[in-house]
Amino acid sequence: KVYFVGCGPGDPELITVKAKRLIQQADTVVYSGSLVPEPIMEFCRGADLHDASGLVREEIFDILRGSAKKGKLVVRLHDGDPTIYGAIREQMDGLAGEGIESVIVPGVTSFLASAGALGAQLTLPGVTQTIIITRAEKRTRVPERERISELARHQATMVFYLSVHLLNDIVRDVIGGGYTESTPAAVVYRASWDDQKVIVGTLADIAKKTRAHKITKTAIVIIGQVINPESYEYSRLYDKSFGHGYRKARPVTER
Repeated sequence: KVYFVGCGPGDPELITVKAKRLIQQADTVVYSGSLVPEPIMEFCRGADLHDASGLVREEIFDILRGSAKKGKLVVRLHDGDPTIYGAIREQMDGLAGEGIESVIVPGVTSFLASAGALGAQLTLPGVTQTIIITRAEKRTRVPERERISELARHQATMVFYLSVHLLNDIVRDVIGGGYTESTPAAVVYRASWDDQKVIVGTLADIAKKTRAHKITKTAIVIIGQVINPESYEYSRLYDKSFGHGYRKARPVTER
């Protein structure tokens, strides 16, 4: 087996119990370079370590395959969660062709750590019940149906990975899709790391504020009313008039 393990957004206390156990026991670890903090790499002591930032696809695959064929416990360690912009499908398919099983171990992804840093609830009754996770187009092509201006028409909470360096383009495109300049926006740099930065503004000023902090990478962009809602509805789940399988509805006059 090869384990594709998410180590969380940066804070070593946000790694899962399963992920920590696997990397502590691993014989071989291929990790995501500067994106995995040193305190988490400390858990890997004793393993054969390979920094993927200096490797190409074929070299990574050869390490994973070779170690697995020798019966070693192999971990491909990803920052955040391996299933979000993790490029694992191509590795898993190649391993399957060699008769090697792949196991995905989820991790806390950085947009959730960013929401925590903002103190924001990303789905809010009466505001939006939808989160759109995407990226701006540059070297990686985005399908036409997923153009930012098209996605923005939903007026949902929008989360952008790998795109803070294109923030001006994002602002232009979401406004083109229907957001107003007064829409709340935020940038969270290195969420949950010791040097985390949180920048909050609106579409009118978020790019300028971000430039002032010289942030060009390793940040999550979040756009939507949930960041600073003018109003919202209370959850029906805990309303006294709302009954379900574990609680009967109560009279509305009851305190």
